[in-house]
Amino acid sequence: MRIATFNLQNLRLRRIDGRAHLDGAVDGDMSQPGRSRTMDIADRWQTARVIQEARADIIALQEVFDLAALDHLHDRFLRRIAGPAYPVRICRPGNDGRGLNVAAMSRIAPATVRSHAHVTGGDLGLTDLPDALRDLPIFRRDCLELEFGGLTIFVCHFKAPYPDAQKAHLVREAEARAVRRIIERRFDRPDQARWIALGDFNEPAPGQEPGPSALAPLTSDFAVDLMDRRRPGDRWTYEVAGTHLHSRPDRILVSPRLAEEYPAVRPGIIRASMGLTGDDAAIARRPHASDHALVHVDFPGLLDPAT
Repeated sequence: MRIATFNLQNLRLRRIDGRAHLDGAVDGDMSQPGRSRTMDIADRWQTARVIQEARADIIALQEVFDLAALDHLHDRFLRRIAGPAYPVRICRPGNDGRGLNVAAMSRIAPATVRSHAHVTGGDLGLTDLPDALRDLPIFRRDCLELEFGGLTIFVCHFKAPYPDAQKAHLVREAEARAVRRIIERRFDRPDQARWIALGDFNEPAPGQEPGPSALAPLTSDFAVDLMDRRRPGDRWTYEVAGTHLHSRPDRILVSPRLAEEYPAVRPGIIRASMGLTGDDAAIARRPHASDHALVHVDFPGLLDPAT
């Protein structure tokens, strides 16, 4: 059983001149100098090749505009590389004002799918949060819960570390607390359950934000970050354009039980086609799959009936 996470960098389907057309892997305004529809298509062929290379059974996705965009990527790109890849495709509307949502593709159907986009801090008993986080939806996008019998997956995409780094840190910490509370309410003994929280947690590089990690509520005495099993210096999944500043926003966090059952597994990272050289404008002029790497982990026999 291979499980992966991949931020697709603005996967949006538009209708241009009467034809369906996917945006390329570019942030913000798609009319950047040097961009063309041909380059958008080249980007998404690169995206499909990275996904195909990963050969994941379940893949968590971020920055998917809607199910139509995901279906288009699957049917017009992935399927042409190696036949039907993922019969199960899920994308639920979240709280992102631009419409970028979390999603998932799977070779097996989940027993249940549950969105937590509507959940407030107050709903979870987090009454010490600021009013906006206590009384309004706490997730900037969603925490998408997928149950596969003996495994539960929580797909996340936390607040980006801008424009105000300190405020973003507070929001991301609240999101981490919320995911933990959801897991605690879902299982009588979370440490003995099989669950994975994965996605783009938007954790910046060390020193970019003040104080301890905003992910501490999840990673301190609760979840095990499998990225810590990789060699220091080789854990990064994102590079700030025009710099060599690396961070690892993309994580696969597992329950203590899963960490104990799979003591030797460590994530693989596919950094191919990230378009790392140059500034934003230079990267926009070259085909690339995403500005994030894909992260995957193998759990042999995880969903076998005997386990």
